[in-house]
Amino acid sequence: MQSNFGLRHVILTIALALASTPALAIDEALLPRNLSPWGMFVSADIIVKTVMVGLAVASLVTWTVWLAKTIELRRKGALALQRTRALEGNMTLAEASARAGDGHDAVAQLIQSCAREAELSGGVLDEGLQERVALRLERVEAAMSRQIARGTGVLATIGAIAPFVGLFGTVWGIMNSFIGISESHTTSLAVVAPGIAEALLATALGLVAAIPAVVIYNHLVRGIANYRALLGDASAQLMLLVSRQRDHREFRLARAAE
Repeated sequence: MQSNFGLRHVILTIALALASTPALAIDEALLPRNLSPWGMFVSADIIVKTVMVGLAVASLVTWTVWLAKTIELRRKGALALQRTRALEGNMTLAEASARAGDGHDAVAQLIQSCAREAELSGGVLDEGLQERVALRLERVEAAMSRQIARGTGVLATIGAIAPFVGLFGTVWGIMNSFIGISESHTTSLAVVAPGIAEALLATALGLVAAIPAVVIYNHLVRGIANYRALLGDASAQLMLLVSRQRDHREFRLARAAE
């Protein structure tokens, strides 16, 4: 009896193993062979592919803007600091204009605008000139600030919408997974896994595009604020220069009257 019972147990185990082998083979055949990021991209739906490509392009744009703006801010900031320090010396407006020459940097534009207003005023150094110079400097500062801030708005846009674009790819991939389940009438992992993997990859790409964009945008905003502060210092130095020239001229006229 014990030997018959053992034989029956062995036969039953073999039968169950043989019965489950075809299904296991089918599941393994249906499972995707490559679940690497590239493999998931290649096997993804066209909509999910479009989302992934868009997020990759957005990430490339983010790093391109960071590199270009970092170089621009360092170059223009160093030149603005150099010219601003030169204005702190004992010089006249004509000397400052001659040093600036035909430069196209921000501080040179400020100096040229100030000298142009003094020329249009016929060399009359009064309170009206100072007010007109202040208005000109304010306009030039605003123009230079807009110029240096170009391109940073796209970083704010990418940081704001990239997670939602990735979420759209996630929803689409999960929807495809449910459609696959409905068409195959099975909840096998082989049917669900590819769509879920594609959905998660789209989410990851959305975060990869959004997080650096936000960090870089904040970094550039601080750099631009420092650059604007330099322009403000240059404007203040020019106003002081005009004021000193006016005081010196009035002092000379008073001494001559005596």
